[in-house]
Amino acid sequence: MDSCEVLIIGGGPAGSTCADRLRQAGFDVLLLDKATFPRDKPCAGWITPLVLETLAIDRDDYRRGRILQEISGFRTGLMHGDEVDICYGKTVSFGIRRSEFDQYLLQRSGVRQSLGEPVVTLQRHKGGWLVNGHIQARLLIGAGGHFCPVARFLGAKINREDAIAALEGEFAMSPEQEQRCPVQADTPALYFCRDLLGYGWLFRKGSYLNVGLGRLDRQGAGQHMREFQAFLEQRGELLPGLAARFQGHAYLLYGGKNPRTRVADGALLIGDAAGMAHLQSGEGILPAIESANLAADTVIAANGDFQRSSLESYEARLAARFSDGNRDSASLPQLSGLVRFFGARLIGTRWFARHIVLDRWFLHADRKPLYALR
Repeated sequence: MDSCEVLIIGGGPAGSTCADRLRQAGFDVLLLDKATFPRDKPCAGWITPLVLETLAIDRDDYRRGRILQEISGFRTGLMHGDEVDICYGKTVSFGIRRSEFDQYLLQRSGVRQSLGEPVVTLQRHKGGWLVNGHIQARLLIGAGGHFCPVARFLGAKINREDAIAALEGEFAMSPEQEQRCPVQADTPALYFCRDLLGYGWLFRKGSYLNVGLGRLDRQGAGQHMREFQAFLEQRGELLPGLAARFQGHAYLLYGGKNPRTRVADGALLIGDAAGMAHLQSGEGILPAIESANLAADTVIAANGDFQRSSLESYEARLAARFSDGNRDSASLPQLSGLVRFFGARLIGTRWFARHIVLDRWFLHADRKPLYALR
Protein backbone atom coordinates (compact mmCIF):
# COMPACT_ATOMS: atom_id res chain seq x y z
CA MET A 1 0.00 0.00 0.00
CA ASP A 2 1.35 3.41 -1.04
CA SER A 3 0.51 6.36 1.17
CA CYS A 4 0.96 10.12 0.93
CA GLU A 5 -0.44 13.24 2.47
CA VAL A 6 -1.37 14.84 -0.87
CA LEU A 7 -2.09 12.97 -4.11
CA ILE A 8 -2.07 15.14 -7.24
CA ILE A 9 -3.66 13.57 -10.32
CA GLY A 10 -2.25 15.11 -13.48
CA GLY A 11 1.31 16.06 -14.39
CA GLY A 12 0.70 19.14 -16.55
CA PRO A 13 1.71 22.68 -15.54
CA ALA A 14 -0.99 22.92 -12.86
CA GLY A 15 -0.14 19.60 -11.24
CA SER A 16 3.63 20.14 -11.34
CA THR A 17 3.36 23.69 -10.02
CA CYS A 18 1.14 22.69 -7.09
CA ALA A 19 3.33 19.66 -6.34
CA ASP A 20 6.45 21.81 -6.31
CA ARG A 21 4.95 24.34 -3.91
CA LEU A 22 3.62 21.73 -1.50
CA ARG A 23 6.83 19.68 -1.51
CA GLN A 24 8.82 22.80 -0.66
CA ALA A 25 6.37 23.47 2.18
CA GLY A 26 7.12 20.05 3.67
CA PHE A 27 4.15 18.01 2.47
CA ASP A 28 4.49 14.38 1.41
CA VAL A 29 3.28 14.61 -2.20
CA LEU A 30 2.74 11.92 -4.81
CA LEU A 31 1.91 12.84 -8.41
CA LEU A 32 -0.03 10.35 -10.56
CA ASP A 33 -0.50 10.57 -14.34
CA LYS A 34 -1.79 8.08 -16.89
CA ALA A 35 0.92 9.14 -19.36
CA THR A 36 4.65 8.72 -19.30
CA PHE A 37 6.67 11.86 -19.95
CA PRO A 38 7.55 13.43 -22.29
CA ARG A 39 4.14 13.12 -23.85
CA ASP A 40 2.28 14.94 -26.61
CA LYS A 41 -0.29 17.47 -25.48
CA PRO A 42 -2.70 19.25 -27.86
CA CYS A 43 -2.08 22.94 -27.28
CA ALA A 44 -1.17 26.03 -29.29
CA GLY A 45 1.81 26.33 -26.96
CA TRP A 46 2.55 29.97 -26.41
CA ILE A 47 3.16 31.67 -23.09
CA THR A 48 3.61 35.25 -21.94
CA PRO A 49 6.65 36.53 -20.04
CA LEU A 50 4.38 36.50 -16.97
CA VAL A 51 4.40 32.69 -17.07
CA LEU A 52 8.20 32.58 -16.99
CA GLU A 53 8.25 35.18 -14.23
CA THR A 54 5.68 33.35 -12.11
CA LEU A 55 7.57 30.07 -12.46
CA ALA A 56 10.98 31.75 -12.09
CA ILE A 57 12.24 30.05 -15.26
CA ASP A 58 15.63 31.18 -16.50
CA ARG A 59 15.29 31.66 -20.24
CA ASP A 60 18.85 30.65 -21.08
CA ASP A 61 18.59 27.53 -18.94
CA TYR A 62 15.28 26.53 -20.50
CA ARG A 63 16.60 27.00 -24.04
CA ARG A 64 19.21 24.27 -23.59
CA GLY A 65 17.75 21.54 -25.76
CA ARG A 66 14.27 23.08 -25.84
CA ILE A 67 12.34 25.54 -27.99
CA LEU A 68 11.62 28.97 -26.58
CA GLN A 69 10.53 30.92 -29.64
CA GLU A 70 10.48 34.68 -29.12
CA ILE A 71 7.37 36.45 -30.42
CA SER A 72 7.44 40.16 -31.21
CA GLY A 73 4.28 40.58 -33.26
CA PHE A 74 1.00 39.06 -34.45
CA ARG A 75 -1.11 38.98 -37.58
CA THR A 76 -4.75 39.16 -36.63
CA GLY A 77 -8.06 39.60 -38.42
CA LEU A 78 -11.15 37.88 -39.74
CA MET A 79 -11.01 34.84 -41.98
CA HIS A 80 -11.66 36.08 -45.52
CA GLY A 81 -11.77 39.61 -44.14
CA ASP A 82 -9.66 42.51 -42.98
CA GLU A 83 -6.43 41.79 -41.14
CA VAL A 84 -3.52 43.71 -39.70
CA ASP A 85 0.09 43.02 -38.70
CA ILE A 86 1.03 44.33 -35.26
CA CYS A 87 4.75 44.66 -34.48
CA TYR A 88 5.77 45.41 -30.89
CA GLY A 89 9.50 45.77 -31.51
CA LYS A 90 10.24 43.64 -28.46
CA THR A 91 9.51 40.15 -27.17
CA VAL A 92 5.95 39.99 -25.85
CA SER A 93 5.39 36.23 -25.79
CA PHE A 94 7.11 32.89 -26.34
CA GLY A 95 6.38 29.72 -28.24
CA ILE A 96 6.97 26.40 -26.47
CA ARG A 97 6.43 22.74 -27.19
CA ARG A 98 4.22 21.28 -24.49
CA SER A 99 6.05 17.95 -24.54
CA GLU A 100 9.20 19.82 -23.47
CA PHE A 101 7.60 22.37 -21.16
CA ASP A 102 5.55 19.89 -19.16
CA GLN A 103 8.45 17.49 -18.70
CA TYR A 104 10.71 20.34 -17.59
CA LEU A 105 8.25 21.42 -14.88
CA LEU A 106 7.59 17.85 -13.77
CA GLN A 107 11.28 17.02 -13.41
CA ARG A 108 11.98 20.31 -11.65
CA SER A 109 9.23 19.70 -9.09
CA GLY A 110 11.24 16.90 -7.50
CA VAL A 111 8.14 15.07 -6.23
CA ARG A 112 7.50 11.35 -6.10
CA GLN A 113 5.79 10.22 -9.27
CA SER A 114 3.72 7.31 -10.48
CA LEU A 115 3.58 7.72 -14.25
CA GLY A 116 1.83 5.52 -16.78
CA GLU A 117 -0.90 4.70 -14.26
CA PRO A 118 -4.46 5.80 -15.06
CA VAL A 119 -7.07 6.27 -12.36
CA VAL A 120 -9.17 3.12 -12.40
CA THR A 121 -10.92 3.38 -9.03
CA LEU A 122 -11.43 6.37 -6.78
CA GLN A 123 -13.23 6.18 -3.45
CA ARG A 124 -13.47 7.74 -0.02
CA HIS A 125 -11.56 5.76 2.58
CA LYS A 126 -11.03 6.33 6.32
CA GLY A 127 -11.51 10.07 6.10
CA GLY A 128 -9.27 10.30 3.05
CA TRP A 129 -9.00 8.64 -0.35
CA LEU A 130 -8.12 5.27 -1.83
CA VAL A 131 -7.05 5.33 -5.49
CA ASN A 132 -6.60 2.22 -7.63
CA GLY A 133 -6.85 0.09 -4.52
CA HIS A 134 -3.30 0.80 -3.38
CA ILE A 135 -2.75 4.56 -2.97
CA GLN A 136 -3.97 6.19 0.23
CA ALA A 137 -4.07 9.98 0.52
CA ARG A 138 -5.53 12.52 2.92
CA LEU A 139 -5.98 15.19 0.25
CA LEU A 140 -6.75 14.77 -3.44
CA ILE A 141 -5.96 17.50 -5.99
CA GLY A 142 -7.42 17.05 -9.46
CA ALA A 143 -5.15 18.43 -12.18
CA GLY A 144 -6.04 16.00 -14.95
CA GLY A 145 -7.42 18.45 -17.49
CA HIS A 146 -10.97 18.81 -18.75
CA PHE A 147 -11.76 15.10 -18.36
CA CYS A 148 -10.10 14.79 -14.94
CA PRO A 149 -11.44 11.80 -12.96
CA VAL A 150 -11.50 13.88 -9.78
CA ALA A 151 -13.75 16.43 -11.50
CA ARG A 152 -16.04 13.60 -12.55
CA PHE A 153 -16.13 12.26 -9.01
CA LEU A 154 -17.12 15.71 -7.74
CA GLY A 155 -20.05 15.80 -10.15
CA ALA A 156 -18.81 17.35 -13.39
CA LYS A 157 -21.35 16.65 -16.17
CA ILE A 158 -18.82 16.76 -18.97
CA ASN A 159 -21.21 16.04 -21.84
CA ARG A 160 -23.59 18.78 -20.70
CA GLU A 161 -21.07 21.58 -20.22
CA ASP A 162 -20.64 24.54 -22.56
CA ALA A 163 -17.04 23.67 -23.31
CA ILE A 164 -14.79 25.12 -25.97
CA ALA A 165 -13.86 22.44 -28.50
CA ALA A 166 -10.48 22.72 -30.19
CA LEU A 167 -8.65 20.79 -32.89
CA GLU A 168 -4.88 21.23 -33.12
CA GLY A 169 -1.82 19.74 -34.72
CA GLU A 170 1.90 20.36 -34.32
CA PHE A 171 3.95 19.07 -37.23
CA ALA A 172 7.65 18.62 -37.80
CA MET A 173 8.66 20.10 -41.14
CA SER A 174 11.31 18.61 -43.40
CA PRO A 175 14.24 20.87 -44.37
CA GLU A 176 12.55 21.43 -47.74
CA GLN A 177 9.25 22.33 -46.09
CA GLU A 178 11.04 24.72 -43.74
CA GLN A 179 12.50 26.58 -46.70
CA ARG A 180 9.13 26.79 -48.44
CA CYS A 181 7.14 27.75 -45.31
CA PRO A 182 6.24 31.48 -45.46
CA VAL A 183 5.23 31.74 -41.78
CA GLN A 184 7.49 34.02 -39.74
CA ALA A 185 8.41 32.41 -36.43
CA ASP A 186 8.23 35.68 -34.49
CA THR A 187 4.76 36.58 -35.84
CA PRO A 188 1.97 34.04 -35.18
CA ALA A 189 -1.36 34.53 -36.94
CA LEU A 190 -4.75 34.70 -35.23
CA TYR A 191 -7.76 34.50 -37.55
CA PHE A 192 -11.21 34.92 -36.02
CA CYS A 193 -14.31 33.20 -37.36
CA ARG A 194 -16.70 35.67 -38.92
CA ASP A 195 -19.40 34.89 -36.33
CA LEU A 196 -16.82 35.48 -33.54
CA LEU A 197 -17.63 32.12 -31.98
CA GLY A 198 -13.98 31.09 -32.15
CA TYR A 199 -10.64 31.62 -33.81
CA GLY A 200 -7.84 29.73 -35.52
CA TRP A 201 -4.10 30.12 -35.23
CA LEU A 202 -0.97 29.41 -37.22
CA PHE A 203 2.31 29.40 -35.34
CA ARG A 204 5.85 28.41 -36.27
CA LYS A 205 8.35 27.18 -33.67
CA GLY A 206 11.67 26.45 -35.29
CA SER A 207 11.13 23.40 -37.48
CA TYR A 208 7.63 22.83 -36.10
CA LEU A 209 4.35 24.29 -37.31
CA ASN A 210 1.33 24.48 -35.04
CA VAL A 211 -2.15 25.02 -36.49
CA GLY A 212 -5.50 24.78 -34.75
CA LEU A 213 -8.94 26.20 -34.15
CA GLY A 214 -11.22 26.47 -31.13
CA ARG A 215 -14.97 27.13 -31.09
CA LEU A 216 -17.90 27.08 -28.74
CA ASP A 217 -20.13 24.95 -30.97
CA ARG A 218 -18.57 21.51 -30.57
CA GLN A 219 -20.73 19.79 -33.17
CA GLY A 220 -19.35 21.86 -36.03
CA ALA A 221 -15.71 21.94 -34.94
CA GLY A 222 -14.48 19.46 -37.56
CA GLN A 223 -16.07 21.31 -40.46
CA HIS A 224 -14.78 24.66 -39.25
CA MET A 225 -11.28 23.17 -38.94
CA ARG A 226 -11.41 21.88 -42.51
CA GLU A 227 -12.56 25.28 -43.74
CA PHE A 228 -9.76 26.97 -41.81
CA GLN A 229 -7.20 24.58 -43.25
CA ALA A 230 -8.47 25.33 -46.77
CA PHE A 231 -8.32 29.06 -46.01
CA LEU A 232 -4.66 28.78 -44.97
CA GLU A 233 -3.76 26.63 -47.96
CA GLN A 234 -5.48 29.05 -50.34
CA ARG A 235 -3.34 31.86 -48.93
CA GLY A 236 -0.20 29.76 -49.28
CA GLU A 237 0.48 29.90 -45.54
CA LEU A 238 -0.03 26.16 -45.00
CA LEU A 239 1.59 23.72 -47.38
CA PRO A 240 -1.02 21.29 -48.80
CA GLY A 241 -1.03 17.95 -47.03
CA LEU A 242 1.18 19.09 -44.15
CA ALA A 243 -1.58 19.34 -41.55
CA ALA A 244 -3.26 15.99 -42.13
CA ARG A 245 -4.01 14.85 -38.57
CA PHE A 246 -5.48 16.90 -35.75
CA GLN A 247 -6.05 16.09 -32.10
CA GLY A 248 -9.11 17.28 -30.24
CA HIS A 249 -9.31 18.71 -26.75
CA ALA A 250 -11.78 20.71 -24.70
CA TYR A 251 -11.71 23.29 -21.93
CA LEU A 252 -14.00 25.49 -19.87
CA LEU A 253 -13.80 29.25 -19.51
CA TYR A 254 -13.56 30.71 -16.02
CA GLY A 255 -16.67 32.74 -15.35
CA GLY A 256 -18.85 30.67 -17.66
CA LYS A 257 -22.26 29.23 -16.87
CA ASN A 258 -22.59 26.40 -14.33
CA PRO A 259 -19.01 26.28 -13.01
CA ARG A 260 -17.65 23.02 -11.69
CA THR A 261 -17.48 22.16 -8.01
CA ARG A 262 -13.86 22.98 -7.24
CA VAL A 263 -13.81 22.32 -3.50
CA ALA A 264 -15.02 19.35 -1.45
CA ASP A 265 -14.02 17.53 1.71
CA GLY A 266 -10.44 16.50 1.10
CA ALA A 267 -10.39 17.60 -2.55
CA LEU A 268 -9.56 20.55 -4.81
CA LEU A 269 -9.56 21.08 -8.58
CA ILE A 270 -6.95 23.19 -10.40
CA GLY A 271 -6.15 24.15 -14.00
CA ASP A 272 -8.40 22.87 -16.78
CA ALA A 273 -9.96 20.39 -14.36
CA ALA A 274 -11.36 23.43 -12.52
CA GLY A 275 -12.37 25.26 -15.72
CA MET A 276 -9.79 28.04 -15.50
CA ALA A 277 -9.17 29.11 -19.13
CA HIS A 278 -9.15 32.86 -19.71
CA LEU A 279 -12.56 34.15 -20.68
CA GLN A 280 -11.53 36.13 -23.75
CA SER A 281 -8.74 34.08 -25.32
CA GLY A 282 -9.23 30.57 -23.95
CA GLU A 283 -5.55 30.57 -22.91
CA GLY A 284 -5.06 28.11 -20.08
CA ILE A 285 -1.40 27.82 -19.05
CA LEU A 286 -1.13 30.98 -16.95
CA PRO A 287 -4.46 30.47 -15.12
CA ALA A 288 -3.52 26.82 -14.55
CA ILE A 289 -0.29 27.86 -12.88
CA GLU A 290 -1.93 30.60 -10.85
CA SER A 291 -4.78 28.34 -9.71
CA ALA A 292 -2.15 25.79 -8.63
CA ASN A 293 -0.37 28.42 -6.56
CA LEU A 294 -3.64 29.58 -4.99
CA ALA A 295 -4.56 25.98 -4.18
CA ALA A 296 -1.16 25.49 -2.55
CA ASP A 297 -1.72 28.64 -0.48
CA THR A 298 -5.04 27.21 0.65
CA VAL A 299 -3.61 23.81 1.58
CA ILE A 300 -0.71 25.34 3.49
CA ALA A 301 -3.06 27.66 5.41
CA ALA A 302 -5.37 24.73 6.27
CA ASN A 303 -2.60 23.38 8.52
CA GLY A 304 -3.54 19.75 8.05
CA ASP A 305 -7.34 20.22 8.25
CA PHE A 306 -8.63 19.19 4.83
CA GLN A 307 -12.34 19.47 5.51
CA ARG A 308 -14.29 21.55 3.03
CA SER A 309 -14.72 24.37 5.54
CA SER A 310 -10.93 24.76 5.71
CA LEU A 311 -10.51 24.66 1.93
CA GLU A 312 -13.37 26.94 0.87
CA SER A 313 -11.12 30.00 0.87
CA TYR A 314 -9.68 28.64 -2.40
CA GLU A 315 -12.79 29.80 -4.28
CA ALA A 316 -12.42 33.28 -2.78
CA ARG A 317 -8.79 33.36 -3.83
CA LEU A 318 -9.75 32.41 -7.39
CA ALA A 319 -12.48 35.04 -7.55
CA ALA A 320 -10.14 37.75 -6.27
CA ARG A 321 -7.55 36.90 -8.91
CA PHE A 322 -9.71 36.14 -11.94
CA SER A 323 -13.17 37.71 -11.64
CA ASP A 324 -12.11 41.37 -11.68
CA GLY A 325 -10.08 40.92 -14.83
CA ASN A 326 -13.05 39.41 -16.66
CA ARG A 327 -15.74 41.70 -15.33
CA ASP A 328 -15.56 44.46 -17.91
CA SER A 329 -15.36 42.44 -21.12
CA ALA A 330 -17.29 39.40 -22.22
CA SER A 331 -15.82 36.42 -23.97
CA LEU A 332 -16.28 36.05 -27.70
CA PRO A 333 -18.85 33.25 -27.33
CA GLN A 334 -20.93 35.44 -25.01
CA LEU A 335 -21.03 38.54 -27.21
CA SER A 336 -24.45 39.77 -28.24
CA GLY A 337 -25.43 39.89 -31.89
CA LEU A 338 -25.05 43.69 -32.00
CA VAL A 339 -21.58 43.61 -30.46
CA ARG A 340 -20.59 40.80 -32.84
CA PHE A 341 -21.73 42.96 -35.77
CA PHE A 342 -19.44 45.81 -34.75
CA GLY A 343 -16.74 43.51 -33.37
CA ALA A 344 -16.37 41.77 -36.71
CA ARG A 345 -15.56 45.15 -38.24
CA LEU A 346 -13.15 46.13 -35.48
CA ILE A 347 -11.08 42.94 -35.32
CA GLY A 348 -9.11 43.92 -38.42
CA THR A 349 -8.43 47.52 -37.34
CA ARG A 350 -5.02 48.39 -35.94
CA TRP A 351 -6.09 50.10 -32.69
CA PHE A 352 -8.65 47.45 -31.68
CA ALA A 353 -6.38 44.57 -32.68
CA ARG A 354 -3.47 45.85 -30.62
CA HIS A 355 -5.10 47.35 -27.53
CA ILE A 356 -8.09 45.04 -27.08
CA VAL A 357 -7.50 41.73 -28.87
CA LEU A 358 -3.76 41.42 -28.20
CA ASP A 359 -2.85 43.57 -25.18
CA ARG A 360 -5.96 42.84 -23.14
CA TRP A 361 -7.23 39.46 -24.29
CA PHE A 362 -4.11 37.53 -25.23
CA LEU A 363 -1.06 39.17 -23.66
CA HIS A 364 -2.65 40.42 -20.40
CA ALA A 365 -0.31 43.37 -20.60
CA ASP A 366 -1.70 45.11 -17.49
CA ARG A 367 -1.77 41.96 -15.34
CA LYS A 368 0.51 41.98 -12.30
CA PRO A 369 2.40 38.83 -11.28
CA LEU A 370 0.76 36.67 -8.65
CA TYR A 371 4.21 35.95 -7.22
CA ALA A 372 7.29 33.99 -8.20
CA LEU A 373 7.17 30.28 -7.49
CA ARG A 374 10.78 29.63 -6.57
